[in-house]
Amino acid sequence: LLQSGQHSRLAGLKTLLLNVSRAVTHDVLISFSSTAGPSRLNTTDKGNTGKIHLPRGIFQSLSSQTVRVVVTVLNIQQLGMFKEVNQTAQVLDNTVLGITVGESSISGLQDPVQLTFAHRQLPHGVTPQCVFWDSSKGQAGGWSSNGCVTQPGDKGTVCSCDHLTFFTLLLNPSLDGSTAKTLMAVATTGCGIAMAFSIFTIAFCIFIRCRFRFEETLRINLGLHVNLVGSLFLLNLAFLLNSGLSARTHLRTCRVLGGLTHYCLLCCFTWTALEGCQLYLLFVKVLGIYIHHYLAKLCLIGWGFPVLVVGVAGVIGSYGEFSIQTTDHEVIVHLCWITSKHLLVHYITNCGYFGLIFLFNMAVFGVVTQKSCSLLGTAAVQGYRKPWKVALVAAGLFCLLGATWVLAFLTYSISSPPVLYLFTILNSLQGIFIFIWLVVLYYPKTKETPGSLSYIIRHDKTTTVSQ
Repeated sequence: LLQSGQHSRLAGLKTLLLNVSRAVTHDVLISFSSTAGPSRLNTTDKGNTGKIHLPRGIFQSLSSQTVRVVVTVLNIQQLGMFKEVNQTAQVLDNTVLGITVGESSISGLQDPVQLTFAHRQLPHGVTPQCVFWDSSKGQAGGWSSNGCVTQPGDKGTVCSCDHLTFFTLLLNPSLDGSTAKTLMAVATTGCGIAMAFSIFTIAFCIFIRCRFRFEETLRINLGLHVNLVGSLFLLNLAFLLNSGLSARTHLRTCRVLGGLTHYCLLCCFTWTALEGCQLYLLFVKVLGIYIHHYLAKLCLIGWGFPVLVVGVAGVIGSYGEFSIQTTDHEVIVHLCWITSKHLLVHYITNCGYFGLIFLFNMAVFGVVTQKSCSLLGTAAVQGYRKPWKVALVAAGLFCLLGATWVLAFLTYSISSPPVLYLFTILNSLQGIFIFIWLVVLYYPKTKETPGSLSYIIRHDKTTTVSQ
């Protein structure tokens, strides 16, 4: 018996070397913990430390009379090892357990190896998962659960695996069944309502464009709003089709549906960015919007750029089946989306792309807010000085620039139901908010009164820009 934790200079590594005879007639029990090194465990010993159960069948199948068992306990926080790219789950106590028997690789065991990871009662919304380090996964390796069965308990989790390698217990954030089903119901209902209001919004924008058809700036603004609302309509429709059909579709059809959903999401983000660019041109570069076929060029960007991104993602096979599970490992929904093997595509094309758009739009929102406050004292905007109307217009502009999507970043690595509910409700009802904002902002009460849209357009170019 050798405790290399007492002799090795490498902090965070503790190893047990144990010689076992091939003719062993009993199972081998070993204890381990994150603070103490591994040691041989008698059947009568009790404690709160982790346990390793090596079945005697492992040793009887070996050719040599005596084999060496090596059990290594690693603290990956101190060693900086076994870190998966874009890993959101936590490793229990930062502890990784390595087991080798003899000099050959052991796999396909009929009587599995059992590892008991001792822990207190886990927080609500966290699912334990037994995994091992798969060096062939990705470029630098990653965690895999193939061949391992997880049996959660109040005082520990038992992992039964059919091979020997480096193991750990991942704590994955997840949802309980009732919360997940309620969120899906809220999202489905909200998407249906948002689709109806998106149609109302498009009809209202067409009506206003016809009424003020000689005002080019107004027509461009309304054209942008129509395209943004149209992308929201397609996104809600794609989500409803995805959640309803993905569980019954062929793999090839699922890839197409996943690419379509991704395309609609990117279109929504792109048109949100174009709304921010338009506001920047109106407030900073006032004459910059007078471009030949300006709206047509914006449409080419808004609907064409996502085609390139989705095309590249489709070529590398990023789309396929994606499932969402509860804490009880119950699959609540099947989706056709970016597969778990290509999460880097999701982080770059969705999270990274929207993050840049959000930073730009929030800078534009700050400029718009400052300009609007400076214009509130002018005579042409006396009709818009009511505090509730100013607040409503600011909130609508905030929503128009896609700020509600930033809540998606708060849902990573946590399972807070209030945040998830807020994200689901605000984004599924984004079409309603934009409709109310457009009605309050653009619909004039009278034809030619100071403060009405037509009066401002005709008499004050600066105030036209603010509108």
